[in-house]
Amino acid sequence: MGYSNTLGLVGGLCSIDYGFSLMLLSVPVLATDGAWTPSHGVTYAVFLACVICHGILASSFSKVMGKLQTAFVVMNFVLIFATIIALPIGRSKTRNDATWIFATTANLTTWPSGWAFMLSWLSPIWVSCSLANTSVQSIHTNSYKTIGAFDSCVHMSEEAANATRAVPYGILMSIGSCWLFGWIIVIVLAACMSTDLESLLATPFGQPMAQIYYDAVGKRGAIGLMTLLFIVQFFMGLSITVAASRQMWAFSRDGALPLSRFVRVINQRLGYIPFNAIWFCVVLAVLLGLLTIIGPAAATAVFSLAVAGNNLAWLMPIFARVMWGQKKFKPGPFYTGRFSVPIAWVAIVFLVFGIVLSMFPTGGPNPTAETMNYTVVINCSVWGGALLYYYVDARKWLVSHVFEVKSMIFG
Repeated sequence: MGYSNTLGLVGGLCSIDYGFSLMLLSVPVLATDGAWTPSHGVTYAVFLACVICHGILASSFSKVMGKLQTAFVVMNFVLIFATIIALPIGRSKTRNDATWIFATTANLTTWPSGWAFMLSWLSPIWVSCSLANTSVQSIHTNSYKTIGAFDSCVHMSEEAANATRAVPYGILMSIGSCWLFGWIIVIVLAACMSTDLESLLATPFGQPMAQIYYDAVGKRGAIGLMTLLFIVQFFMGLSITVAASRQMWAFSRDGALPLSRFVRVINQRLGYIPFNAIWFCVVLAVLLGLLTIIGPAAATAVFSLAVAGNNLAWLMPIFARVMWGQKKFKPGPFYTGRFSVPIAWVAIVFLVFGIVLSMFPTGGPNPTAETMNYTVVINCSVWGGALLYYYVDARKWLVSHVFEVKSMIFG
């Protein structure tokens, strides 16, 4: 579970920062009217600079990170409202009708339409937003991340006041925001986007969202909105860098990670932060991000890693609790009562569903080396390696070591 969560968060950092690089590079493409297009190497160079900047900021501004998070949320809402106001105004004469928005589907893959509809769930799983129809899936996935990483407050719980109440309410508020504003944004996008989906996906601007903005508000408006979009994306990457570093530090504190003695060191001079863990995350993200240079299929695997890794990490404690821990479970201040177990089983089914979906090639059956979804290779290697490591060595010392660490911390 710990390895999967670590992989999922680092994969999330990669996908967010890779998305940032695509959004940022769409601005010069817009400015040159598509005359210049970035190579995979240029995209990775921007990604690399972004990840390093996140490492520097997460190491330097820990004392004001809470205030920065508030600023990030405000900017997110500014972007949301700018989008839902500007697009309908710009497309006032050419908006799509309700039938197209809510009742029209399109299958641009070679999968049967029924399974293509199931694969469209990948978008809400990726970005915590629901989609109005399957035709929007590729556009939304590749171009527009909104409010996600609702579990980030869990990884910051040791630094939060009244965490037993604040963390659950934080999760609910995050999910509620994702549902409401994500649903509104998707409706607006479906109402204002071109109905020629293939040309939209093949836009010379590299990002379908840039094309949607361009069609609605023109070149200057699209540059302005895409600039705001990549700034918000950058801040979201900083947030998940902090969350991933706390997860990695907690895991290394228990001695479960390679180089745990190095990773779990707390830097007192910089404000008692897990400095080494932050830069360990950065290094892993930089290495994992090399997949994006290979091609679109490998880049897609970077996005899917966050789904498969985090889903398994969330699944295991829920499953263990309902299967073996019912008699040991002691409700905390936040408890759903008799609905607790049914909710847990719904969560388990949905998480398994998400893991299975994230392993499928999105283009169709019989994939080639270029269209293969490599998520299954990476995740199963990590899961299999973690199990092998546990049975060969870690089971001999891990449990007793965890108790020793907790007794040192909590007395």
